[in-house]
Amino acid sequence: MEDRLQIIQATKPDAELKYKWVDYVQISNNLKRAVIASEDSKFNDHEGFDWEGIEKAYEKNIKKGKIVAGGSTISQQLAKNLFLSSKRTPWRKGEEAIITVMLEKMLSKQRILEIYLNVIEWGNGIFGAEAAARHYFKGSAATLNAPQAAKLAAMIPNPRFYDAHKSTTYLNRRTATILARMRMSELPTTPINKDKEVRIK
Repeated sequence: MEDRLQIIQATKPDAELKYKWVDYVQISNNLKRAVIASEDSKFNDHEGFDWEGIEKAYEKNIKKGKIVAGGSTISQQLAKNLFLSSKRTPWRKGEEAIITVMLEKMLSKQRILEIYLNVIEWGNGIFGAEAAARHYFKGSAATLNAPQAAKLAAMIPNPRFYDAHKSTTYLNRRTATILARMRMSELPTTPINKDKEVRIK
């Protein structure tokens, strides 16, 4: 968030981030299901890494001759977003893997998902589910319906682009795909233990 704010303020000195933390129960289950369907369908089953997904992404990238798929889980994305800078380094993936293992050991799946939904970027200077819901739909994260949630999930890979281009053919198609998959998404069942877990809020 700090990196992004510096970039925005280079041209708009008075700019501020749009961000507000909300607890897990204050985020619509529609958004939780949509994000799992879009970003990490095996979220509840893996221990930080979806090896099958990584293999498929690798094969797709080799076939295309460039990086078109990532294969990162929600836990891996959270590790990167929370603890690593945006700078690319040779050891970045190794650091990400170590942090991912630590997060999975220390936090419940609910807690990982709660933090993830509160820190990811959803537009130019827009971070977290609450700010995204207010920016795009004039409501709260708690009131997001299924189509709204699916659209927000579809924006995650390229949020600043979709903030400026809110109705591309690909975005609409991706939204429909996520919407169809949401009913198969299982939410994590292990409750958040805020007395034992590290507070990142």
